[in-house]
Amino acid sequence: MPLLILLGIPLLAAVVLAFMGDRKRAPEVNIAGSAATFVAGVALALEVYSEGPLLAGEKFFFVDAFSVYLAVLTAFVSMTTAVFSRRYMRREREHGRVGHWGMRFYHAMFQLFIFAMLLCLLTNNVGVLWIAMELATLSTVLLVSLYRTPTAIEAAWKYFILCGVGIAQALFGTVLLYFAAEKVLGEGGEALLWTNLIELSGKLEPTVLSLAFVFLMVGYGTKVGLVPLHNWLPDAHSEGPTPISAVLSGLLLNIALYALVRCKALVDGSTHTHHAGDIMMGFGILSLLVAAFSLLRQKDIKRMFSYSSIEHMGIATFAFGLGGPIATYGALLHMLVHSLAKSSLFFTVGHAAQMHMTQEMDRIRGLIKGNPPVGWGMMFGAMAIVGMPPFGVFTSEFLILTATIKEAPLMTPFLLLGLAVAFAALFRKVQAMVAGEVPSYQKPMKAAHIPVLLHMALVLILGLYIPDFLNQWFHKAVEILK
Repeated sequence: MPLLILLGIPLLAAVVLAFMGDRKRAPEVNIAGSAATFVAGVALALEVYSEGPLLAGEKFFFVDAFSVYLAVLTAFVSMTTAVFSRRYMRREREHGRVGHWGMRFYHAMFQLFIFAMLLCLLTNNVGVLWIAMELATLSTVLLVSLYRTPTAIEAAWKYFILCGVGIAQALFGTVLLYFAAEKVLGEGGEALLWTNLIELSGKLEPTVLSLAFVFLMVGYGTKVGLVPLHNWLPDAHSEGPTPISAVLSGLLLNIALYALVRCKALVDGSTHTHHAGDIMMGFGILSLLVAAFSLLRQKDIKRMFSYSSIEHMGIATFAFGLGGPIATYGALLHMLVHSLAKSSLFFTVGHAAQMHMTQEMDRIRGLIKGNPPVGWGMMFGAMAIVGMPPFGVFTSEFLILTATIKEAPLMTPFLLLGLAVAFAALFRKVQAMVAGEVPSYQKPMKAAHIPVLLHMALVLILGLYIPDFLNQWFHKAVEILK
């Protein structure tokens, strides 16, 4: 029941909000739906925590420590984003950037997007995973173009084309995966179930699975934002509404990486080599380096933090590719703390852009004096995301670096170079925005502080102490993935 409720709430909320439109209580309904989804996610996590992996719906749904952890994270960040978007989108409405139909569209698509991401995590069917990923893409394409400006439509079109090409590659990889599985499991839906594929991975044709992973890597890697098919991500972030930037960076990239890691486990079980891991390590370190140096030349604040997302997903991809208990544990923790810190940063970025009526970093100044919660929120968010102790990103990056020194010492200089360049670039640019005098054109505003404070507090706590239940979740997930 918690699983069906978890999927049913956002779908029902999307239908209700589609009919409510721009009514006064629509943001509150959006928050209530997201909060109920989070409660259902916690209930499902407790069930998995006490009883172990669950199969439901005649094997159609499958939940284990890896998927339920990401489901709870997805529900939590979407809930806090809904709280933030209440005040943010109201201001956008007042300034005429979004009209009546735009608000109706925003709330309905927001909940549909949550449903698509949760379906990706909870389905046991490789084909349904692909369909749900495409649904998530389509719903966010429409949200990126919400402002209907020429640049927003261009960004949405680029997002649709690049991710459409990527998802087509993932479909071909899925077909190859089915081709290998039907030789062992026979024709029909049984050959597409994760549980069956993992159990019999040693009997699957290794050559076919190796080829399938190349297509899956390109396909789902496009959605992760890995270089070289990453160009959609900065445009989508800079032109779409800020709440959508928060969930794109904090959640959607995790979901695509989840699919990729699941596929890697199948290939490893079939080939008994590190072939898939080597590919992931290569794409991951390349993404880290390209994104880190790209940060130096950014002028738009949302584009800058979108390149930071590419950098961090490169780190997580590299860690999952490296494998082993320490690197995998570090990657799981990194997905969590990056989601919390980056979504928090986008919350402050949205308020800063509204206060200055621009996203150009050269014109954003004096945030700490002009609006201390926004200024300090951005400062601490930047400290967290670059990996300064005692924040959780430092802990995850330290674990990944330790594993790299032990398992792949030749990659250590590249990893350190990327981290150092990203650190310097972000701090240089953020310091100029938060410090200094308040410009005359800066407008006072009431910001949504609770989501920022909550996320920052969690990232700080996770850098100092990891609760026992979360530690056990991670260890169970490591056992599944190693």
